Amino acid sequence: MSPGVRPAGQAPPRVLTVAGSDSGGGAGIQADLKTMLALGVHGMSVITAVTAQNSLGVQGAWELPVEAVRAQYRSVVDDIGVQAVKTGMLASAELVEAVAELISGTDAPVVVDPVGVSKHGDPLLAASALDSVRTRLLPVATVATPNLDEVAQLTGFQVTSEDELRPAAEAVLAYGPQWVLIKGGHLTGEAVDLLTDGDQEFRLRAPRHDNRHTHGTGCTLASAIASGLAKGLPVPEAVTAAKEYVTGAIAHGFALGAGIGPVDHGWRF
Repeated sequence: MSPGVRPAGQAPPRVLTVAGSDSGGGAGIQADLKTMLALGVHGMSVITAVTAQNSLGVQGAWELPVEAVRAQYRSVVDDIGVQAVKTGMLASAELVEAVAELISGTDAPVVVDPVGVSKHGDPLLAASALDSVRTRLLPVATVATPNLDEVAQLTGFQVTSEDELRPAAEAVLAYGPQWVLIKGGHLTGEAVDLLTDGDQEFRLRAPRHDNRHTHGTGCTLASAIASGLAKGLPVPEAVTAAKEYVTGAIAHGFALGAGIGPVDHGWRF
């Protein structure tokens, strides 16, 4: 049997995404599940919000009641179990706090993608929820994966150069995640991310692809990290593998609709 091929009938590692639905299929729950399938884990979902969304932006968003989110989570975790959890769009302080409470009672690594705005600049998190992200959600994260805009939202720290990635990471670590991955994709030049737990530090570099079709990049990266953790990889290895996967997905991103198209989750196929 070739490496990585599972015996017939054996369940793969299970990963649960807690996030919003993207009707255009490029980001959110849809991107998460495609990533998980591509990386050989069984993806499951707790939908926190429904968006009307396409290549041009987000035309509408409706968050689900907390009891619906809690019921989905308990239904999956109590019966099927999870080897990793990933969070994305949580919309409101009430949802952030409910999800943080659920996660804190689950014995599995957690990847928190602190989604603040969409690729098109549409807000996906109420301003009133930021404090809940800082004080409730980040402390239960195994890995937090903010981009530079989200770093600024959470900490007030504006990163303008690679030299500032380390102090930005320290500002996020102060809220309590075990590891933080500061995504430097919005800087000019080479795409460099900084991964640190405060002691160990890794700089992950990738060539910058001249492709504007990058919708879903953040969701895809966080889900790829969660998939690696579910397989038992240590954080640095899970993040390195995820970066390699998402770099390929960006390189193969394709036009869809009249705006920004998605990354290609199935590029390895």
